[in-house]
Amino acid sequence: MNNFLMIFVDGVGIGKKDIANNPFFKYGFKTFETFFKDIPYNKKPVLKGSNLYLFPSDPLLGVEGLPQSGTGQTSIFCGVNAPNIIGKHFGPYPYSTLVPYIKDRNIFKFFIDNDYETAFANAYPQRFFDYINEGHKRLSVTTMSCILTDIKLNKYDELSKGNALSAEITNEKWKNNLEYDIPVITGQQAAKNLLNLSSKNKFTLYEFFLTDYFGHGRYADEVEHYYNVFDDFLFTILAELDYNNTTLVICSDHGNFEDMSIKTHTLNPSLTITAGKFAKNLFENIKNISHIKHSITSLI
Repeated sequence: MNNFLMIFVDGVGIGKKDIANNPFFKYGFKTFETFFKDIPYNKKPVLKGSNLYLFPSDPLLGVEGLPQSGTGQTSIFCGVNAPNIIGKHFGPYPYSTLVPYIKDRNIFKFFIDNDYETAFANAYPQRFFDYINEGHKRLSVTTMSCILTDIKLNKYDELSKGNALSAEITNEKWKNNLEYDIPVITGQQAAKNLLNLSSKNKFTLYEFFLTDYFGHGRYADEVEHYYNVFDDFLFTILAELDYNNTTLVICSDHGNFEDMSIKTHTLNPSLTITAGKFAKNLFENIKNISHIKHSITSLI
């Protein structure tokens, strides 16, 4: 099966080689060190492995100011220059003017319109669905895309069976903060669950946002723990990916996490990784974040 797996990682750029403030150099990152033999930084932003490419993508898109999630994610998932459309970077949620683009051009819709099995891997607790049912409309680009395209949003049942993933990978926040009766799993097991889900679909998307939270200084006491979970998760994805039949895209909307000396987004290029069947093609065609969707869909 020729399928696509996208892992969206919020707020990760390619920054300086700074042991004090760049976590990738402070803690080390076995995913980079094993598969690319190095850690990327601003003077060495392109790394290559065996059918693996790590490279920068421009999140600024010709618009002044710090890139933001609302416009950045719209650019990624809809293939448009969102900040140029509204004349500024905007976030964390999408600007109202962008909603028609999200409705008509989101990447899920492309696959659904072409009769392909499509899935959003993240699970949501009941309080999220209560929030929606109460009429609230402040949604991320991904959740808005799903709702506007009738993509299933996973609940507790799917998560407990391993058919979906929690936003923090391990289910820890579901168990400890939300008091769900659910087992805590490892990053390795979550990766296996995602690869299994991806094998059943033409396109699967998973979203990890804690990196942006950590970059903003939130959950500071949890950084090292979830950093290692995330490293284990990505390591397993790259180790067990079906390189002959699957194409993996890991992308981000803007920089943040790579410079912990500040609590704002950065002007650094976004981290992008491609692996598998069409990895080289994507590496050659993605120059900025608005190229990601079209670069994927042009291969169908």
